[in-house]
Amino acid sequence: MQELDNKKRINDFDHEIDLKELFLVCVRSKWIIISMTAFLLMIGIIYSLLSPNIYQSKALLAPVNESSSLLNETQLGGLAGLAGINLPIGNQDVNYKKAIEVMNSLNFFEKYLLPKIFLPDLMAVKFWDDKKNIIVYDDSIFQKSSSSWVRDFSYPQKLIPSAQESYEVFKKNHVGISEDKKTGFVTLFIKHQSPEISKKWVQIIVEEINSFYRQKDKESSERAVIYLNKQIANTNLLEIRQVTASLLEKEIQKLTLIEANKDYVFEYVYPPSEMEKEAEPNRFLIIILSLLLGFFFGIVIVLFRHYFLKEKNALEITSG
Repeated sequence: MQELDNKKRINDFDHEIDLKELFLVCVRSKWIIISMTAFLLMIGIIYSLLSPNIYQSKALLAPVNESSSLLNETQLGGLAGLAGINLPIGNQDVNYKKAIEVMNSLNFFEKYLLPKIFLPDLMAVKFWDDKKNIIVYDDSIFQKSSSSWVRDFSYPQKLIPSAQESYEVFKKNHVGISEDKKTGFVTLFIKHQSPEISKKWVQIIVEEINSFYRQKDKESSERAVIYLNKQIANTNLLEIRQVTASLLEKEIQKLTLIEANKDYVFEYVYPPSEMEKEAEPNRFLIIILSLLLGFFFGIVIVLFRHYFLKEKNALEITSG
């Protein structure tokens, strides 16, 4: 037992000597550590200064609650099924969840967003001049003076960026959509070098998704109204005519609400703002990380040199 304790004390002593050796090695080679730290710190400072400011505009959206059914579902269910009309009673929760998926889709981007945005603002921005409040474009990609694309490209890319390529850039670098499962609120944000554009794009997305579903339901109700009018004209049964007329009244009321309601799927809890302070880059964090990385790599280099030379000398002595 005493022998084990003696071995433990010897190992602890050796370990202490090793730590002292490491410390002394670092002190003796402190200029290497300082030089590496200063080098990476300078790179971090230059990178942070050259990185363009990115502004984030954010909106909090709430699903619009659909008004309760005006007629009894049981009374109208049989006739609605017979007529082939799918009554959207209590489907608003499903609609807004679908709307989130639609907003994330390539089809929505291509048909509803891309025509509303200036493509070079997505694919050719160099930086935003905050003093002149203008976007400066990368001349190697897009020349504003001639409104022409001049970028280098390779298959499957094209000279003018396609909808699919633009969509990938939009999804990766600019847009974010998330849902709070507890409240049902949806957060939508856009990142861009221009705070004006980031706000504008958020507004476009909200307007277009509301317009998309409003138009879709409007067309559905208009078809239902036409069909129901034909049913009324073609039936002589009083009960069927009454129920059909009630269903027709519901669809006409729905059409009125569709036309009057601008916020059809989502309404703002708070709208997007044109931000004055950038969201990225975090220059302070970049500098701190550069400092720590420089110090870490400096120590690694010093210790590697020390133990490499130590092992090399040991091998030379052994071979000699």
